[in-house]
Amino acid sequence: MADIERGSPKYHEATIAKCPQCGGLMADMGLDFKSPKRNETKAWQHMSNLYTAGITFHSCGCSGPGYIPKDHEALLGYLEQVKNRYIDHRRFWQHRVEPANDSEKQKDWDANMLYLYTIPQNLKAGTGKKRKIDTDKAIDYWAGKIKDVERKIEELTEN
Repeated sequence: MADIERGSPKYHEATIAKCPQCGGLMADMGLDFKSPKRNETKAWQHMSNLYTAGITFHSCGCSGPGYIPKDHEALLGYLEQVKNRYIDHRRFWQHRVEPANDSEKQKDWDANMLYLYTIPQNLKAGTGKKRKIDTDKAIDYWAGKIKDVERKIEELTEN
Protein backbone atom coordinates (compact mmCIF):
# COMPACT_ATOMS: atom_id res chain seq x y z
CA MET A 1 0.00 0.00 0.00
CA ALA A 2 2.90 2.38 0.61
CA ASP A 3 3.66 2.48 -3.13
CA ILE A 4 0.03 3.30 -3.92
CA GLU A 5 -0.23 5.98 -1.24
CA ARG A 6 3.18 7.51 -1.97
CA GLY A 7 1.75 10.79 -3.31
CA SER A 8 -0.77 11.29 -0.53
CA PRO A 9 -0.20 13.61 2.47
CA LYS A 10 -0.95 10.64 4.75
CA TYR A 11 2.04 8.76 3.30
CA HIS A 12 4.34 11.76 3.76
CA GLU A 13 3.35 12.15 7.42
CA ALA A 14 3.92 8.44 8.06
CA THR A 15 7.44 8.53 6.57
CA ILE A 16 8.76 11.46 8.61
CA ALA A 17 11.47 10.25 10.97
CA LYS A 18 12.58 12.13 14.06
CA CYS A 19 15.86 11.86 15.92
CA PRO A 20 15.52 9.93 19.18
CA GLN A 21 18.02 12.30 20.89
CA CYS A 22 16.95 15.79 19.82
CA GLY A 23 13.58 15.27 18.14
CA GLY A 24 14.75 16.98 14.94
CA LEU A 25 13.94 15.64 11.49
CA MET A 26 16.20 12.92 10.13
CA ALA A 27 17.22 12.25 6.53
CA ASP A 28 16.27 8.92 4.96
CA MET A 29 19.71 7.46 4.26
CA GLY A 30 18.44 3.95 3.50
CA LEU A 31 18.48 0.57 5.14
CA ASP A 32 22.16 -0.05 4.32
CA PHE A 33 23.23 3.05 6.27
CA LYS A 34 25.51 2.47 9.25
CA SER A 35 25.65 5.59 11.37
CA PRO A 36 28.99 6.82 12.69
CA LYS A 37 29.46 7.22 16.42
CA ARG A 38 27.84 10.33 17.84
CA ASN A 39 31.14 12.11 18.56
CA GLU A 40 32.65 11.52 15.08
CA THR A 41 31.84 14.98 13.74
CA LYS A 42 33.99 14.61 10.60
CA ALA A 43 32.17 11.39 9.65
CA TRP A 44 28.79 13.03 10.29
CA GLN A 45 29.79 16.01 8.12
CA HIS A 46 30.71 13.55 5.37
CA MET A 47 27.29 11.87 5.70
CA SER A 48 25.67 15.28 5.39
CA ASN A 49 27.74 15.97 2.26
CA LEU A 50 26.73 12.59 0.77
CA TYR A 51 23.07 13.39 1.39
CA THR A 52 23.49 16.86 -0.15
CA ALA A 53 25.02 15.18 -3.22
CA GLY A 54 22.07 12.79 -3.42
CA ILE A 55 24.04 9.71 -2.40
CA THR A 56 22.24 7.46 0.06
CA PHE A 57 22.41 3.85 1.18
CA HIS A 58 19.30 2.52 -0.54
CA SER A 59 19.38 -0.83 -2.33
CA CYS A 60 17.25 -3.87 -2.93
CA GLY A 61 19.64 -5.83 -0.73
CA CYS A 62 21.23 -7.79 -3.58
CA SER A 63 24.48 -5.92 -4.11
CA GLY A 64 24.42 -3.05 -1.65
CA PRO A 65 23.99 0.65 -2.31
CA GLY A 66 26.76 0.95 -4.91
CA TYR A 67 29.79 3.21 -4.76
CA ILE A 68 29.94 5.47 -1.71
CA PRO A 69 32.84 7.99 -1.75
CA LYS A 70 34.96 7.62 1.40
CA ASP A 71 35.78 11.29 1.99
CA HIS A 72 35.13 14.83 0.77
CA GLU A 73 37.78 14.74 -1.95
CA ALA A 74 36.54 11.39 -3.27
CA LEU A 75 32.98 12.76 -3.28
CA LEU A 76 34.00 15.82 -5.32
CA GLY A 77 35.98 13.58 -7.70
CA TYR A 78 32.99 11.29 -8.10
CA LEU A 79 30.68 14.22 -8.87
CA GLU A 80 33.19 15.50 -11.46
CA GLN A 81 33.10 12.06 -13.12
CA VAL A 82 29.30 12.15 -13.14
CA LYS A 83 29.38 15.65 -14.63
CA ASN A 84 31.80 14.52 -17.36
CA ARG A 85 29.56 11.55 -18.17
CA TYR A 86 26.56 13.90 -18.48
CA ILE A 87 28.61 16.24 -20.71
CA ASP A 88 29.44 13.24 -22.91
CA HIS A 89 25.73 12.41 -23.20
CA ARG A 90 24.83 16.01 -24.04
CA ARG A 91 27.61 16.11 -26.67
CA PHE A 92 26.21 12.93 -28.25
CA TRP A 93 22.78 14.52 -28.62
CA GLN A 94 24.18 17.84 -29.89
CA HIS A 95 25.98 16.05 -32.74
CA ARG A 96 23.41 13.35 -33.41
CA VAL A 97 22.33 12.74 -36.99
CA GLU A 98 18.98 10.97 -37.20
CA PRO A 99 19.18 7.74 -39.28
CA ALA A 100 17.47 7.99 -42.67
CA ASN A 101 15.89 4.53 -43.02
CA ASP A 102 14.77 1.53 -40.94
CA SER A 103 17.94 -0.53 -41.40
CA GLU A 104 20.09 2.43 -40.34
CA LYS A 105 17.81 3.02 -37.33
CA GLN A 106 18.42 -0.50 -35.99
CA LYS A 107 22.18 -0.16 -36.52
CA ASP A 108 22.04 3.22 -34.78
CA TRP A 109 20.18 1.79 -31.77
CA ASP A 110 22.65 -1.09 -31.55
CA ALA A 111 25.71 1.18 -31.82
CA ASN A 112 24.45 3.95 -29.50
CA MET A 113 22.53 1.90 -26.96
CA LEU A 114 24.25 3.59 -23.99
CA TYR A 115 23.03 7.03 -25.03
CA LEU A 116 19.62 6.04 -26.37
CA TYR A 117 18.50 3.90 -23.45
CA THR A 118 19.52 6.35 -20.70
CA ILE A 119 16.97 8.93 -21.83
CA PRO A 120 13.85 9.06 -19.63
CA GLN A 121 10.74 7.35 -21.00
CA ASN A 122 8.82 10.63 -21.30
CA LEU A 123 11.29 11.81 -24.00
CA LYS A 124 10.82 8.64 -26.08
CA ALA A 125 8.03 8.06 -28.57
CA GLY A 126 7.04 5.07 -30.68
CA THR A 127 8.15 1.47 -30.44
CA GLY A 128 10.29 -0.99 -32.36
CA LYS A 129 11.47 0.43 -35.69
CA LYS A 130 9.42 3.58 -35.15
CA ARG A 131 11.36 4.68 -32.04
CA LYS A 132 11.93 8.42 -31.86
CA ILE A 133 13.59 10.72 -29.34
CA ASP A 134 13.26 14.50 -29.49
CA THR A 135 16.86 15.67 -29.83
CA ASP A 136 16.24 19.17 -28.43
CA LYS A 137 14.53 17.75 -25.34
CA ALA A 138 17.40 15.28 -24.87
CA ILE A 139 19.94 18.12 -25.02
CA ASP A 140 17.88 20.11 -22.49
CA TYR A 141 17.59 17.05 -20.24
CA TRP A 142 21.37 16.51 -20.10
CA ALA A 143 22.05 20.25 -19.72
CA GLY A 144 19.74 20.24 -16.68
CA LYS A 145 21.53 17.21 -15.22
CA ILE A 146 24.88 18.98 -15.69
CA LYS A 147 23.59 22.11 -13.92
CA ASP A 148 22.28 20.00 -11.02
CA VAL A 149 25.67 18.35 -10.51
CA GLU A 150 27.48 21.68 -10.82
CA ARG A 151 25.19 23.10 -8.12
CA LYS A 152 25.97 20.17 -5.83
CA ILE A 153 29.70 20.53 -6.44
CA GLU A 154 29.51 24.27 -5.72
CA GLU A 155 27.52 23.70 -2.53
CA LEU A 156 29.96 21.02 -1.33
CA THR A 157 32.98 23.15 -2.20
CA GLU A 158 31.65 25.93 0.03
CA ASN A 159 31.48 23.55 3.04
